Amino acid sequence: MTEYTPIHELKGIGEKTEKLFWKLGIRTVGDLIRYYPRAYDIYEEAVPISEAEEGRVQTVTGAIYGKVQVSGNRAMQVTSLYVKDLTGTLKVIWFRMPFLRTTLSRGGVITLRGMIVRRRDVLVMEHPEIFYPSGKYEEKRGTMQPVYPLTSGLSNNTVMKAVKQALESLPLEREPLPEHIRLKYHLAEYNYALRGIHFPEDKEVFCHARKRLVFDEFAAFIYSLRKLKEESGRSENRFRISPSGEVERFIKELPYELTEAQKRVWREIEADLKKNLSMSRLVQGDVGSGKTVIALLALLTVAYSGYQGALMAPTEVLAKQHYESITKLLEEHRIPFQTALLTGSMTAKEKREAYRRIQGGEAQIIIGTHALIQEKVAYQDLALVVTDEQHRFGVRQREIFAEKGEMPHVLVMSATPIPRTLAIILYGDLDISVIDELPSNRLPIKNCVVDTGYRPTAYRFIKNQIEEGRQCYIICPMVEESEHLEVENVTDYSAMLQEELGNKIVVGCLHGKMKQEQKDRIMEDFGEGKIDVLVSTTVIEVGINVPNATVMMVENAERFGLAQLHQLRGRVGRGKYQSYCIFMTGSKAKDTKERLDILNKSNDGFKIASEDLKQRGPGDLFGIRQSGLMNFRLGDVFQDAAVLQMASEAVSVLSKKECEWLKKLENHTGNSSVIL
Repeated sequence: MTEYTPIHELKGIGEKTEKLFWKLGIRTVGDLIRYYPRAYDIYEEAVPISEAEEGRVQTVTGAIYGKVQVSGNRAMQVTSLYVKDLTGTLKVIWFRMPFLRTTLSRGGVITLRGMIVRRRDVLVMEHPEIFYPSGKYEEKRGTMQPVYPLTSGLSNNTVMKAVKQALESLPLEREPLPEHIRLKYHLAEYNYALRGIHFPEDKEVFCHARKRLVFDEFAAFIYSLRKLKEESGRSENRFRISPSGEVERFIKELPYELTEAQKRVWREIEADLKKNLSMSRLVQGDVGSGKTVIALLALLTVAYSGYQGALMAPTEVLAKQHYESITKLLEEHRIPFQTALLTGSMTAKEKREAYRRIQGGEAQIIIGTHALIQEKVAYQDLALVVTDEQHRFGVRQREIFAEKGEMPHVLVMSATPIPRTLAIILYGDLDISVIDELPSNRLPIKNCVVDTGYRPTAYRFIKNQIEEGRQCYIICPMVEESEHLEVENVTDYSAMLQEELGNKIVVGCLHGKMKQEQKDRIMEDFGEGKIDVLVSTTVIEVGINVPNATVMMVENAERFGLAQLHQLRGRVGRGKYQSYCIFMTGSKAKDTKERLDILNKSNDGFKIASEDLKQRGPGDLFGIRQSGLMNFRLGDVFQDAAVLQMASEAVSVLSKKECEWLKKLENHTGNSSVIL
């Protein structure tokens, strides 16, 4: 068996199961062994009942106290009992398991493992695993069971068995990493790491395995980036772009003054447009720091010099919002340029008309999604492309534009506040500018970190805000309930919230598993005020501008990284109204409170990102991904900042021959989707 063997050759994988694996992008044994767990179920030491913590999966051992009761109707039977130890008594409930009444006997000692929740101000363990007799738990204690991302019809157990079989059947792979690099950075051997990421014996093995695989992933990314930069270099600037008095007039007519940071970055871009080589610049700035107006100044400068400029947005709804706001600004300031919109969902007739206007030079500012680089689009004279970090605009995409004319200037906008040392590695092909100042007319967001007992108060506050005509976001970390990671989930939460707030308030639901058209429609409805409360996953990180939204409430805030929470918070505070952010946590842990308090004390994204890096520890590796920045399989640029720096150093010292292994890794890690 090799890594290219189709997965149907593994025992137990028939045609139907194979098709389910295909949905996850798994077609070969190699795909399967590189399909890493998203989390781990860790069987820890039992705790005394008096120390059971709300919001955590915990294990307790005690005697069954009193009778096992079954209540409710046939559709939802609830089985309950009490377990008692020397420190206290705990109520335990199961759903749709009435047979437990006969299998569990009064007085017997039992070990239970489940989520501790608060119901009517009493701590309850919900739907736990049962270890009876209690000694059976010892067999699992200390182990880490992998939890894989799944699709409907495919169980975690099926994936786990298939991975185990694949790892046992494949011959050991020759260690590709030069020994001097492995020893210098204390990296695990590759085969050990592969087995350790799927079936770690303990946390230490997991941490070693993960560090090695993340290192490989980052090294392949950095190698690809440097190789492409070397191959292409920067092209000669053939565009004759000069500063325009009309652009200066536009700046003076704006209803606000640009911040000093905006002015500095604008001067850097202006200077780039006149240099001998084409511009490749990244502009970093918090959400709301005024990056879009800087992009518009660059587009106008290009247009006044007789060329075209394009703005590429990550979603259709954002492209439409940019199109409408820019068109309106041009009309208000009597600027004689035409705009064109180009998105995938436009009709064939609308697209043909847009193609005609773009090719004929009728439209000087073109706004759209990835449709801007499709085959049928021909530009008359494209000099500038402005893009969002979500569309990590790489060398090959620039080449696609070059085929439509000459190599344009490139401006990449990023709302993720990455510390400069990391940004230089991640965006090695770009010069970096930072807008590190918010406009003076922005009211600072008021923040609070609270536990789940505050939820009724939060709902009353949200209701009051809606009665005043405002709108609210509620963020949940998951789409559907998971048997292993029970956090607030979007679909159930929306239904519960609608019932809580009443029918006069419109609650919307948004998550990543929806089709793009559906997501765009919901975001448009929210933008137009048709939805009062939007319950969403983190897909709204890249959302439209909704100045009327004043409340952001994040459930299970402990499951997110600080940098990501800060970016989510940036969805509010964009209008003239006072805005608020409520970070709700189910964890009572002291370190969780301290970490979230950093957000309480600061609205500065760069300061928060730096604090986030300092706070990282092995415990963070078991939560939800800390940031959505770049599409790495395992690595996270905040969580794994130290490993990213190691990989960067290593690639710098490797010889050409020693880099051979990285070429193979490029395909395995999917880095082409990250950089290109």
